[in-house]
Amino acid sequence: MRKALISVTNKSGIAALARELISHNFEILSTGGTASLMRANAIEVTDISSFTGSPEMLNGRVKTLHPRVFGGILGRPDQDAQALQTHNLDPIALVVVNLYAFEETIGMPNVTHDAAIEAIDIGGVALIRAAAKNSEHVLVVVDPADYAEVRSRIQRNDLDLEFRHRMAAKAFRHTAAYDAAIANYLSKDEKFPERLTVSYKHEQAMRYGENPHQEAAFYLDPTQKAVSFHQIQGKTLSFNNIADTHAAWRSLIGVVEPACAIVKHANPCGFGIADHIQAAYDKAFRTDPTSAFGGIIAFNRELDGETLEHVLANQFAEVIVAPKLGDGALASAKRKKSLRLLTISDTNSAPGLRISSVANGALVQESDLAALSEGSWDVKTKRTPTRQEEADLRFAWHVVKHVKSNAIVFARDGATTGIGAGQPNRMISVRIAAMRMQEEGLDSHPCVLASDAFFPFRDGIDRAAEAGITAVIQPGGSIRDGEVIQACDEHGMAMVATGIRHFLH
Repeated sequence: MRKALISVTNKSGIAALARELISHNFEILSTGGTASLMRANAIEVTDISSFTGSPEMLNGRVKTLHPRVFGGILGRPDQDAQALQTHNLDPIALVVVNLYAFEETIGMPNVTHDAAIEAIDIGGVALIRAAAKNSEHVLVVVDPADYAEVRSRIQRNDLDLEFRHRMAAKAFRHTAAYDAAIANYLSKDEKFPERLTVSYKHEQAMRYGENPHQEAAFYLDPTQKAVSFHQIQGKTLSFNNIADTHAAWRSLIGVVEPACAIVKHANPCGFGIADHIQAAYDKAFRTDPTSAFGGIIAFNRELDGETLEHVLANQFAEVIVAPKLGDGALASAKRKKSLRLLTISDTNSAPGLRISSVANGALVQESDLAALSEGSWDVKTKRTPTRQEEADLRFAWHVVKHVKSNAIVFARDGATTGIGAGQPNRMISVRIAAMRMQEEGLDSHPCVLASDAFFPFRDGIDRAAEAGITAVIQPGGSIRDGEVIQACDEHGMAMVATGIRHFLH
């Protein structure tokens, strides 16, 4: 009779699998709660302590860590036949194990360190690794999603080598991810450890990547539970949809007022704040209605039906995302079945480290969460900003850090009026922002400008003055700051230096 060892935390579907095994002449060996479940379902089971002749120890910390168990799993019928006989070791042909729910435990509010440590599985990991190592002779199963295929293969006696190797690879990925979660928890106060362990879980297959000739998939970090997107309706999100939705959400972090961001190709093409999200949307849309077509629209307040109807009457949108949807919004959305409608759990949770792939590794940095403080606001010109200019400068400074460098943002009354993005020459970004504002017929005076980095020459200021800019916010720090300040004074502008740069690539 072949032996199968079953020890699982997630007991979903395990009784049906055990019955299938017994019907095909397997003896079930099991531990604690799993054995109890078997008996509750009238499934014959042998306690692991009876199999080994050793009781569980240390309140269950030691259950399966025994030579009879690991010898049975690791033994090779040919090379180890004599040793198996000498030590009275029975081969174990199938190991079904999933681990203590460590990630779920540390995700619980106010979890203690002791509780987290107790949720670290030792015996289960050892069993999985042993069975995976000996996949030439042993099948290891770690995921309840695979039970149906295992049952089908048992029925047709087809636990072949290719399948065992595939399950072994999955098992090692499983334990690697588990160990990564533990390592990251124990080193959570260490920002840049000697080894960075990152483990993502496959969430979605994609039709293609950024372009149709590129294969792609979407992976999630299971440990990052503070923010989650939930798709309410619409077609499956594409690679670019997900990237742009993330950019839109990120741009709303820290905004207190009702706000709307419209994003295209990871750049805001409009941003507005107002007393209500519909008015905020109108401000954002007016910035660049042409670019807004097919964009990602994100709100930081509940989306009501009237606002959604207004948006859909105004433009085509690929994705709309908000923290919550009102009943009216849901009813309106159903009439536009192709619309991808999402909710987000939290619009104010700070994103974690940013990881960018490079040819031989990865660049890792903190997310850019630097905000203006009283100490970082330094008026450099003869004229001080008016109260309205100050409010608009702060608004524009928030938006500019979410625009690809070199970035220039024109703003007035809580609305972007022109955005110049992604130019190697800062002067060209100023010209683009001015051109967009003029082409859309937006009020150009008074208007403020935010620049993500310093002006290397005064020409950008001169061009901004021609466009109607009356106040500027920028980091400062150029060797030609004196010339730039002089240009502002000549044009009667106020200029504030922040000492903070906001490059974005």
